Amino acid sequence: MGHSKAIIPFYDDINEFFASTPFPDRTTNPDLFCFRVSKGEDVKKFYKPPFRRSFYFMALLSGVGQSRIVYDNMKEMRMNSSLVFQAPGLLSSFYRTEYAYGYLIYFKKACFSFFKPDFERQFPFFDVQQTHFYELSDEQFREFSISFEDFYEAYEKADDKHHTVASLKMLATLYQLKGFIQLSQQQERIIRPESVLFKQYMQLVNDNYIEKRTVNEYAAMLSITPKYLSEYIKNTTGQNALFFIHQRIITEAKSLILYTSLDISEICYQLNFSDPANFNKFFKKNVGATPLEFRNQPNR
Repeated sequence: MGHSKAIIPFYDDINEFFASTPFPDRTTNPDLFCFRVSKGEDVKKFYKPPFRRSFYFMALLSGVGQSRIVYDNMKEMRMNSSLVFQAPGLLSSFYRTEYAYGYLIYFKKACFSFFKPDFERQFPFFDVQQTHFYELSDEQFREFSISFEDFYEAYEKADDKHHTVASLKMLATLYQLKGFIQLSQQQERIIRPESVLFKQYMQLVNDNYIEKRTVNEYAAMLSITPKYLSEYIKNTTGQNALFFIHQRIITEAKSLILYTSLDISEICYQLNFSDPANFNKFFKKNVGATPLEFRNQPNR
């Protein structure tokens, strides 16, 4: 797919990131921002093409099954309520609608300047290689909402610019979530051991599909051989491993075509194709129509 001409936006500042969206939300603290999206709230529909940021992201969300939020492949995973954890530097895109509600938190490690242990070692679900999602029952969502609301209220009522009390409450919430995640992982290994590697593979694809397009690259990231990965994916899903890489590219391409005004050549380079002809050929092979035909279909 050739030499990249894509420029993926990178946001070092939390407010700079929000300035790139139509949402008016801003923070006075450069290291921490928390806001609550209420159920039924008037939320602008908005598609954010692929980007990266230098800060951490955490969310407690419900109503996601109706919303097409696609930080990774949440639509395909069909999670209605979930926890989301993302380390800095990972690739994201999302499409917001009015259905999702919950809490969104953006932070830098500087807000935990009082915390001495190694942050990533204490909370490994902030993984530099992949975004982590954990599906929640309605009861679990309500339980965690109590802690998130407590943290949110401390953030809103803070009388110091560093939000010290809110940061302490957030740290306590992270330890609460750590216990839940450890138990969830143990149960998943027992109940569905065959799905763990496939889930890891899909999350890596979702976070790296623009730069990494070969099965060999993902096998190296998983510390297994390409042959083992290919055979495993084929036996587990009936599809070859490359299929899922291509499908992730197509998913993003469709969103860019339908929800932005970018012309096809701009989309081509955003997705790291060498030229529009190469992109058109790839898209038509997988979708059955050229990108322009797909954009102009009346009943897509």
